Amino acid sequence: MTESARDTDVLIVGAGPTGLVLALWLTRLRIRVRVIDKTTDPGTTSRAVVVQARILEQYDQLGLADAVVADGLPMTAVNLWAAGRKAARAPFGDLGAGLSPFPYALIYPQDEHERFLIAHLRAAGVDVERRTELVGFDDTGRGVRATLHGPDGSEQTCDAAYIAGCDGAHSRVRDVLAAGFPGGTYAHVFYVADVEATGPVMNRELHVALDAADFLAIFPLAASGRARLIGTVRAGAADPHRALAWEDVSKRIVERMHISVSRVNWFSTYHVHHRVASRFGKGRAFLLGDAAHIHSPVGGQGMNTGIGDAINLAWKLAAVLGDAAAPELLDSYEPERIRFARRLVATTDRAFTLVTRDGAIARFVRLHVAPRVIPAAFALRASRRYLFRAISQIVVNYEDSTLSEGTAGNVKGGDRLPWIPLDGERGARRDNFAALRTLDWQVHVYGEPGAEVARLCNDRQLPLRVFAWHREMRHAGLARNGLYLVRPDGYVALADRDARAATLRSYLDARRLRPLAMARAPA
Repeated sequence: MTESARDTDVLIVGAGPTGLVLALWLTRLRIRVRVIDKTTDPGTTSRAVVVQARILEQYDQLGLADAVVADGLPMTAVNLWAAGRKAARAPFGDLGAGLSPFPYALIYPQDEHERFLIAHLRAAGVDVERRTELVGFDDTGRGVRATLHGPDGSEQTCDAAYIAGCDGAHSRVRDVLAAGFPGGTYAHVFYVADVEATGPVMNRELHVALDAADFLAIFPLAASGRARLIGTVRAGAADPHRALAWEDVSKRIVERMHISVSRVNWFSTYHVHHRVASRFGKGRAFLLGDAAHIHSPVGGQGMNTGIGDAINLAWKLAAVLGDAAAPELLDSYEPERIRFARRLVATTDRAFTLVTRDGAIARFVRLHVAPRVIPAAFALRASRRYLFRAISQIVVNYEDSTLSEGTAGNVKGGDRLPWIPLDGERGARRDNFAALRTLDWQVHVYGEPGAEVARLCNDRQLPLRVFAWHREMRHAGLARNGLYLVRPDGYVALADRDARAATLRSYLDARRLRPLAMARAPA
């Protein structure tokens, strides 16, 4: 298939947050996309409610973070309850101070989130094609030919360079790839409800309540008096002849928390699964988001991990399509993301099992051990900082990737670039992350760059960002006068304490890397 014969560069199947962010990032990088979704309308209900700091940092690269934060509600504190008694409170406002420009988690329900992304994608000239379903596709080696079922019932073909499966847990793309989806399903039925309510826990903080047999999470929403409840349906409530409703919810824990619900805006039930696909791609097809991994809602990681998949893959597709990198660059997507997904599923599985498992030992741990251990951990600043690093996903790294080389200071190739605030006008935010808004490769030097490095960057049209040294940079782990080659997604690819031009040249040449700004626009 010739490039000129293609209908699009990347066919994106699924218009949830993962597919939408992939489309936005690719569009910004001048890559043609087509986004299809078999549903009639965007979702009006959702389980995902939290946007983590790392995703906000990467939204800032697109210029979207300020608007997302304005629409959402920063999470100021989390409270743990056991058998109706408050066991611990951890303020979130200071957990990430100095670590991120967004030192908090943001409450921003997925349905609102999707509408926001759709509006920005439309402003970029791309509309989601609704009621359009993927029937199947063939990888020809030079491209992908997909068969689609359109809204009028007709079948059509779409020729693309690549196909991205962002089509959820029942992914058709995954089926065509014959990728396994090992894992399991938790026994309990869970519910999510958008409610209007009153009570002491309706204080715009996050509350997690554990009981002998129940679990309840109370997420505040931006609108006063509204919250998102996630909990368990009472045992024996399932009836094959009718759909479950709010009346089937286990009310004991709701009453213990003194929540008075005046209105249920919407209600949905679901089983929680924990699965990771056996592969995240093959040839010219890739799996992202729930099509690649699903896990419990503990920690608010699922949607964020899918968006992370999208950002990781987007710049690599753009580089290869624009002949700004060797095609083998795409081989790094699966190992970088599958390793994190497997570790995340294992971690959330252990935590979710703790809060939901039946039995005397599990009840004892929930009601007596956790209320003692967690407050002690929250009391330590180091523990609170570690908690923020883990939950916010700023600790995610690709140190084992073939794209990652070297060490400078405490920063290794594959680490997220440390955030460094800079002096600026009062009320204005200035930092080293502002340079990342180009969505392109760049070299950072904190201190003084060598003349040979400066010449090489100039010859390769590779942006060189120089930051005057100050001691906070050392505290963040950076090496004075060291060289950091930063990927378009904000991760360090190469770290060189000695800042040698030869090392940088060798890295770039081995992978045939050029700045994306120099990429040839796909025909």
